Amino acid sequence: MDGFSDLAFFALVAKCGSLAGAAQEMGITPPAASKRLAALERRLGVRLMQRTTRRLSLTPEGETYLVDGARVLEDLEQLERTVAGSRAVPQGLLRVSATLGFGRRHIAPALSRFVQLHPEVEVQLHLTDRPVNLVEQGFDLRVHFGDLPDARLTTRLLAHNHRVLCAAPQYLQSAGEPATPRDLARHAGLFIREGDETFGTWHLTSGARHETVKVRGRLSSNDGESAIGWALDGHGIVLRSVWEAAPHLASGRLRAVLPDWRLPPADIHAVFATRSHLAAKTRALIDFLVETFAPHRATSQDTTATSWR
Repeated sequence: MDGFSDLAFFALVAKCGSLAGAAQEMGITPPAASKRLAALERRLGVRLMQRTTRRLSLTPEGETYLVDGARVLEDLEQLERTVAGSRAVPQGLLRVSATLGFGRRHIAPALSRFVQLHPEVEVQLHLTDRPVNLVEQGFDLRVHFGDLPDARLTTRLLAHNHRVLCAAPQYLQSAGEPATPRDLARHAGLFIREGDETFGTWHLTSGARHETVKVRGRLSSNDGESAIGWALDGHGIVLRSVWEAAPHLASGRLRAVLPDWRLPPADIHAVFATRSHLAAKTRALIDFLVETFAPHRATSQDTTATSWR
């Protein structure tokens, strides 16, 4: 097999997550796919994937081969389009990852409009609040909140967003309104268990002042809407992104707590692995999302809150 064919084969195995899945896509038997992967590893002299009975995972060499190989394949595709004089048309499968609440409320409707514009594109949307490895899990794009964990990834800003502390007026009337971050330790917190973040620890900043507070409470969930519901019922103070809390703040059903203090940023980005020569389908989706969320790229936090109403 030639190098380009091997790259395409390896990319397919990584995207499918199993040799059996890749074999089915290629119309060959799983043993034939396994034999081909072994031959590729012998030719390169390194192990590209760790195999267990449950899953395949990329080795560091395999991740390098996949990421850099994708660029090679895209360069080849671009060259062939240029030579043939054809216009790049978005087509093929796009795998997109987003968080549960934001994905349901904003990304799924956006994708509905996107596929209407691009009938040759197929989209798979995967909603999870767990960390996602774009390369290893075969995603074309991830919608990400906050700081980026990997500087090798490429991003486009979709929307400004920040986190807020808020509670129902009836809770604040009963429990008292915090005047300083340290007062939060005496209040009931409503928590979101997201990824590997420190549970129940809130970081606040006001100018040069920084406070870290350990907050306790009896209710926690991996679903933001559930925590918002508990806050609306008067069970305590919740920390949420402004896109989720803004409608309730605007209606008065929730009230901002410690509004002069800021929490860690939570801007929303489209994250993708390839730095150049993006596939037409991926570039089209990124440009579409950037345009869709343009009203939310405001400059101030107050304007951002208003835009999400």
